[in-house]
Amino acid sequence: MSYPNIPEYQALLTELIEYSRLMHEYGAQNIDDIMSEAYNDLKSSIQKLKSLPINQNLLKEEPDDLDAILSLRPDGPRKLWNSFNEEEYLEKLEGALLARMAGCTLGAAVEFWSIEDMERWAKYNGDNFPPTNYWNRIKSPGVIRYTKNDFIDYTLKELKYVPVDDDIAYTLLGLLVAEEYGINFNSEDVGKAWVKYLPMAYTAEEVALNNLKKGLDAKKVADIDNPYCQWIGADIRSDPWAYIAPAFPEKAARMAYHDAYLSHRRNGIYGEMFFSAAQSAAFAVDDPMEAIKIGLNEIPRHCALSQAVKWALEERKNIKNYKDAREAVDEKFKGMSGVHTINNACLTIFGLSIGDTDVTKVLSETVAMGLDNDCTTATAGSIIGAIVGKKGIPNHWIKNFNNTIKSYLNGIDEFKIDDVINRFNLLAKKTYSLK
Repeated sequence: MSYPNIPEYQALLTELIEYSRLMHEYGAQNIDDIMSEAYNDLKSSIQKLKSLPINQNLLKEEPDDLDAILSLRPDGPRKLWNSFNEEEYLEKLEGALLARMAGCTLGAAVEFWSIEDMERWAKYNGDNFPPTNYWNRIKSPGVIRYTKNDFIDYTLKELKYVPVDDDIAYTLLGLLVAEEYGINFNSEDVGKAWVKYLPMAYTAEEVALNNLKKGLDAKKVADIDNPYCQWIGADIRSDPWAYIAPAFPEKAARMAYHDAYLSHRRNGIYGEMFFSAAQSAAFAVDDPMEAIKIGLNEIPRHCALSQAVKWALEERKNIKNYKDAREAVDEKFKGMSGVHTINNACLTIFGLSIGDTDVTKVLSETVAMGLDNDCTTATAGSIIGAIVGKKGIPNHWIKNFNNTIKSYLNGIDEFKIDDVINRFNLLAKKTYSLK
């Protein structure tokens, strides 16, 4: 995928702003007129970009409509359990949720850091790298995340519960959506839940939430002023649907579609469908790569995400560690945003491939790859956690969670882990009780 040559606009904009200030200090006139003209020119360029015709043949391979998506899927297993085994499910559910939260908490402290910065920080701290436990120290103590937790709360010595993060918040929000609107909810229901529970959001989610608050139709809020619609934001919301539809990838992907459609389009939607299906499959397989391959059966066979996942499955034979993974992804997807669905999905796959069923290696190698590494490590954790169950997670990752998840959702300051497990269990049993 070759992106257009994009000039260094950030540097140019900084220079524009600073010259406006300098010339004002020198007593120059007409600065407001020039700055207004530059602003309008930029707005005009954005409008021209939005108005460009798109490739219609590509659109046919990457539809947004659910029926069209379903018609373009490859053949594959749609349901992997004939019946619901509650004891087996609970062991695997707890593993998936706990490993997801462990991966997220590990990655949150170094989200978007470069590999070199993480390596230097680990050396300074005396931590292993890739990290085999939570960080001993963090660079930004005193900085509050999501209005709730100090960054220091994510470190080994201060970890007393699962601290807040949007990856975890959307897992809990998905639980609330299914409880309040049923497991056959639609995108409008998701929108209602967002307005009720989400105090803040970012990128595509922020666009959708703001458009919902303006009273716009939930089916259209992702289409208005949203250049982030193929970013990772829907992908990180994938896990609750797998927990509600374990070993039932088709059902998990359908729920994921209705959630993703609120804020995303095309490969942004497919990212959530794919990882929901893969996590669902993880409840019934022993190999994380098998779960990934089953996940591919729920998205269009020729879409960009599908092609990228197939590349990662082939390329993984050359990937021995986090550095190999990041170099391969940076080369393959040069120019792609660091928070895109596709490049981060490949890192998730490489982390699972390197670590196999070793939870610590999966988490440590994935977070060491960088990019959106709290998201990638959370998703990798959910998949491997479902495969190995709670018993397969080393205790040092989960012993300090103390049955508590902190929350920034409106009106809910915390959840109890055992209660979340029980509530997902009720929904999963409902899924398997329906004909």
